[in-house]
Amino acid sequence: MQNLLTLDYWFNLRPETLTPLAQKLFIGLLIGLAILAIIIAFLKKWGGLYRGFLKRLYNFCLANAVIGLLLFFFNYEVIPFLSARFWLGIWAISLIVWLIFVLKSLARIPRIKKEHEQNEELKKYIP
Repeated sequence: MQNLLTLDYWFNLRPETLTPLAQKLFIGLLIGLAILAIIIAFLKKWGGLYRGFLKRLYNFCLANAVIGLLLFFFNYEVIPFLSARFWLGIWAISLIVWLIFVLKSLARIPRIKKEHEQNEELKKYIP
């Protein structure tokens, strides 16, 4: 754990490979993202109010699964510079920021639903 707090750990251009436990967790995350992307691909065809959210979530899962797979490959093959730990940190930060924006789109759905219901109510009285 102390190693995580050193600059040498994060900015070493030729780091060691991940530990077997870290590799299994990383692969589990990638498989989870890929499975979630496949499930969402079928769900987003139905449409409705959640279609935009599902499209954003699908793009999030698929893109991060591909990026994570590339990072895992670079780390597994111990490719200098591309297997550096700071890439994993940058990926983790971008993953969190992107997920926040996806969840914000989910939070807008009740407001959109309310506006849609108000428009439907108004259309009843307009010929």
